[in-house]
Amino acid sequence: MSREVILIDENGDPLGKKPLQVAQGLARDRGLDLVEVGPNNNPPVCKILDFGKFKYDLEKKKHRSKSNKAGEIKEVRLGVNTEEHDFNTQVRKAEKFLSKGHKIRITVKMSGRENIYADRANHVIERFKNTLGMKIEQKPTRMGTRISALLIK
Repeated sequence: MSREVILIDENGDPLGKKPLQVAQGLARDRGLDLVEVGPNNNPPVCKILDFGKFKYDLEKKKHRSKSNKAGEIKEVRLGVNTEEHDFNTQVRKAEKFLSKGHKIRITVKMSGRENIYADRANHVIERFKNTLGMKIEQKPTRMGTRISALLIK
């Protein structure tokens, strides 16, 4: 008794139920491979395709999804006394990150006597947040000479 499979050709058109040997012969005649894509179905679903290209496309899709991490956290660094032009440059940089779906971590660095004025760093974070029209996901926290907060759209 020969096993039957549901066969799909290389263009995605269904060819119906075929005996396994016939399906293998069709694939061989076309110079392609017979790949089982639905093993849990009864009868199993097989597709005629170029297996090397199939593996390449899967690998490419996996790599693309890995490198396209939406929701990744991007950092923007400012100082307590950052000038207006530099501040606006960082705002534009943050807008690019937001357009790609990332979250923004704003870090304000204080050095020397600036450490006394933590309220100025909080003011810079608040100004940055208001300029972009964002919300604070993680409240500003102090880590040594830096204060950082996580912002979301």
